Formats: sequence, structure tokens, C-alpha cells
Amino acid sequence: MTKVIPVILTGGNGTRLWPLSRQAQPKPFLSLNGGLTLLQATLTRIAADERTASPLVVCNSEHRFLVAEQCNEVQRDPELVLLEPNGRDTAPALTTAAMAASESNDEDAVLLVMPADHVFRDQAAFRQGVETAVAAAEDGRLLTFGVRPDRVETGYGYLHAGVCGADGTCEVRRFVEKPDAQTAQSYLEFGEHYWNSGIFAMRTSRWLEEAERHTPAIFEACRSAYHEGHRNGNFHQLNATAFGECPAESIDYAVMERAERVAMVPLDAGWSDVGSWRSLNEVFECDADGNVVRGDVLMHNTRDSIVSAHSRLVTTVGLSDVIVAETQDAVLVVHKDQVQDVKKVVQNLDNDERDEGRQHRRVPRPWGAYEPLDLGECYQVKRLTVSPGAELSLQMHYHRSEHWVVVSGTARVTIGDDTFELEPNQSTHIPIGTVHRLANPHTEPLEVIEVQSGDYLGEDDIVRFDDVYGRIESA
Repeated sequence: MTKVIPVILTGGNGTRLWPLSRQAQPKPFLSLNGGLTLLQATLTRIAADERTASPLVVCNSEHRFLVAEQCNEVQRDPELVLLEPNGRDTAPALTTAAMAASESNDEDAVLLVMPADHVFRDQAAFRQGVETAVAAAEDGRLLTFGVRPDRVETGYGYLHAGVCGADGTCEVRRFVEKPDAQTAQSYLEFGEHYWNSGIFAMRTSRWLEEAERHTPAIFEACRSAYHEGHRNGNFHQLNATAFGECPAESIDYAVMERAERVAMVPLDAGWSDVGSWRSLNEVFECDADGNVVRGDVLMHNTRDSIVSAHSRLVTTVGLSDVIVAETQDAVLVVHKDQVQDVKKVVQNLDNDERDEGRQHRRVPRPWGAYEPLDLGECYQVKRLTVSPGAELSLQMHYHRSEHWVVVSGTARVTIGDDTFELEPNQSTHIPIGTVHRLANPHTEPLEVIEVQSGDYLGEDDIVRFDDVYGRIESA
């Protein structure tokens, strides 16, 4: 029985879904419907049987704790989490994953390569497509999945399909770049072109052979980055210097467009890559006026629009064909025809060095999260939420003192050589330069108001002496 190893790719920032998706917490780690996140939906979409191995996850180093937490919540622990120092597109991500599988003597295993931010409405059809692809990959073919288009779409690459066989696969005549509207219309009418879903299946050994043949620079850089990296538990940090020298190329461009024995599995499973706000029309049902509504929303005389509220009431009057997206710290209003340009807003925020482009107001941490409440000259107020059983690092600051007030839960506090507990409405002060730690040894979440005071309040003013999350070397 051929082993199947899911390879889940969590790269990309999803900037066209701003302000919901941001660099510090991009699209794969978000829940669009209040339930599972897109990563969790991908993990649970995979068949849990004796043939399917634990997944290999490839993510940015910054997101390693988000991956670990979300995998744990759905009890799908990965075999290995490969940590990229920076994004180099999908071909290097798959190559390092294949090297990890090969090192575990799984050269004959079939790699099922999936982005972590896709949606399938028909799970049974998806699994049937996977069965078809795995069977075809066993004989050495490289498989990609094509989705039959149901509209003119200029935001996707296409696959020009050839003859289809009795095994459910089709030849791939060529890979087509994103077309203009007129060309996409002809593809829709002609019927031989499919959207390129970015999902693949191939034997481990076949990918490594083709990668070494067609993109030796990627292959050698990935081999150095993998073997010169270091492992801590089920995290494997790739070597930053070697990986930084790796060319950034997609799986399609690096190998699939150049290789022989490439085939396609037609997939009719209600697929969406949730690539922009407009794609929510594909994911959620519309009301009688053609609207998609998420959260606390009141609408009057509004049609064919998407309105998403996350922290307050949002109302609309007399609108059509628009998207309104609200979060704690930002509001986006855009016409549906301009959704591809949302990423330009994020570029402008980055150019202006504004935090709204990079992270949400509530910032996740491996121990919980913090949320800024107020900021002024030489002071800052935050709300800390520490998860049950979690603790912050043993640390000190050169430029700020801190005052902690417990709002709910019970805190275990270490200041210098003293360790004690604080109940709600109790507080303590940590002078500048004093070693300290905050922990929650109990079963309920701990909430603390932290007041910082000093001449510099940046997050990089942290010296860690002990940390259960292995962050000392990066401090």
C-alpha cells in the first residue's frame, strides 16, 4: 500500500483579503464562518486512514506557534513543521518537504500538495479526486488538479487539457498564464481550459528527480537549507543563509511546465482559493438581494454586496456591488470591480510603516495574546490574555517598567527571586532592569492589564533568560 503524505503550504499574506488577513495572521489562520480556520479545514479534509501519514506543514518562521496551536485544536499533529526564514514561493517549499520525506525513507510515498487556504464545498468529490490522483501518481506521473471554470476569470492561471483517459486523468497540453478578459471568455466557451488550482500529487522521488533536473539552483539551495538547518521537536528551522540564496519560483514554473508525464485530474468539488473579498460569493450563500453578510450588520436598499463586521455594528444604505469589511482597527470600502487593488492599500500601509498592514489589534502569542488599549508619550497600556497552563518568558527590559493588574483568573508572578500569586484586583510593579515572569498555572484564562512606562516601549526591548517556546536565540 502506497503511503500518502499531505504537504500543506501556508505561505502568502493574502493581502487582497485585508483588513481580515494580515502578515502576522494571514488567510490560512483565519476563520471565515466562525468555525474552523482555513488551515484546520485543510487538515480535517484529509482522509484519516492507515494509508495517510501525518502531514508535513511548511510555514513562515513567524507563524510556527499559530500552526502548532491550530493543529492541536483539531488533534491533527504534523509529522514535521518546516520553518522558512522568508518566503521563496511554492517550488522551494515543496522541495524541502520532499527532502524531509525522503530522509524518513518515504521516497516512494505520494506527496499530496495543498495550499492551506482553499475551500471545498463538496468534500466527497475532493476525496474522490485525490484517490484518482494518487492512483495515477503511483506510476510516476506528476498530477495537477484542474477546476472547470464557471465564469470569466482573469485572476487564475489555466490548464489546457488534452485527451482524457479511462482512469479519470487528462493530458496537459500546456500551462497558461493569467489571461485577459477576452481570452478568458474564449476559454469558457471553448471548454478545454481549466483553472489551475495549485494542488498537486507526485511520488517523492519523482519530484526530487525533476527538481534537480530542471531547477538545480533551487534543489541545491534547498538541500543546503534543509541539512544545515536545526530541529527542535517537530519544528525544523531551515538555514537562513542558504534558503535566502534560493530562487523564488512556483511549482508550475519550476517543474510542471517543463517535465514530462504531467497529467491533470478534473475537479468538480465547489473549489475556491478565497483569493479576494469577491470570492466570498463562492463560499457563502447570498440572501434574496444577492448580499453576503457576516457579523452584526443591518442593511437597507443594498444589493449584490458583501458586508463583514467583526467588532461592531455596521450599517449600509443605498449601496450595490460594494464590499465593506470592518475589524477593530480598520474599515475597507471597495467596489467589487476593484478588489484586486486592495493589495495596493497594504503596500501603502507598509510604505508608511503602519502596523495596520502587518498585524491585527489583537496580537497572537504562543502563550495567548495581547491587545493595545492606549498609547501616549512614554506610556502604553495593554490587555494580556494568558492561556491556561501557559507562561511568558523569564525576561527583563532595559527601557521600561511595568505594572500588572489582574482582571480575571489567578496569576503566578516571578519578580527577581520572589514568586507569588495575584488574584483579581491585585497588582504588582516591575522596575526597569528587573527579571520577571508572568504565568497562568490554572485551568481558566488569565487577563491582566499591563501599564508600561519608559523612554522606549518597542517589542524588541526584551531580554529572555528562559522560554518554553524556544525564543531565546531570536530575542
